[in-house]
Amino acid sequence: MKFTEEHEWLRVEGDVVVVGITDHASEQLGDVVFIELPEEGTEVTKDEEVCVIESVKAASDILAPLDGEIVEVNSPLVDEPGKVNDDPMVEAWFFKIKPSELSQMDDYMDEAAYKTFIG
Repeated sequence: MKFTEEHEWLRVEGDVVVVGITDHASEQLGDVVFIELPEEGTEVTKDEEVCVIESVKAASDILAPLDGEIVEVNSPLVDEPGKVNDDPMVEAWFFKIKPSELSQMDDYMDEAAYKTFIG
């Protein structure tokens, strides 16, 4: 897994990358009450806003960590946004992206570096 400074995690699964937010981000947000996911088939550019997540404390934008196409979204999160608080690192992923350039993953931290970053 790789991690961004915006507290997103990225996990490669075959030719796609699964994207979600970290436990740390989930804790900082508090109770998540709304999620707006991107449309499948959308072409995105790295650092472009692709999701909006709202909690009782704040609203946050989720940025595309890579250039590519959104190939799947976790649509149950729209009806059950609280899953982000329950299991942000596994069940509550936001979207899967087919990257144009997988080497963009090299820009991100591994788990040890991320723990130091949030420490």
